Amino acid sequence: MHAFDVLGDPVRRRILELLGTGERTAGEIATRIAEEFGISQPAVSQHLRVLREHGFAAVRPVGTHRRYAVAPAGFTEASEWLSPFERFWRGPLAALDTEVARGKRQRRTQTRRTDCDDTPEERKHHG
Repeated sequence: MHAFDVLGDPVRRRILELLGTGERTAGEIATRIAEEFGISQPAVSQHLRVLREHGFAAVRPVGTHRRYAVAPAGFTEASEWLSPFERFWRGPLAALDTEVARGKRQRRTQTRRTDCDDTPEERKHHG
């Protein structure tokens, strides 16, 4: 199964989102996913197995619980597959970054001008 086949399932993506905030027990994951998707604990276990087998999740036993965490291997495969296509979004994202920075600069400049336009009495109240 390819990394994007694994990530193509909304349940598995949601499990990864949960794990992205920190380790969770299998029970915590099953409860949350069952509430959100209406699927059984065995179905959640199958999704966790797929994530483990394809390098997206790691598991470690802690007492009687199994704690799951994000593992990097699956994401590495996805990233490697995507890398030849980065040129399609790298330029537009850089341009967006430039525009965001320009907007921040303009707001700072406008704020300074507004502060300078204050009367001496208003400046006393600002600080």
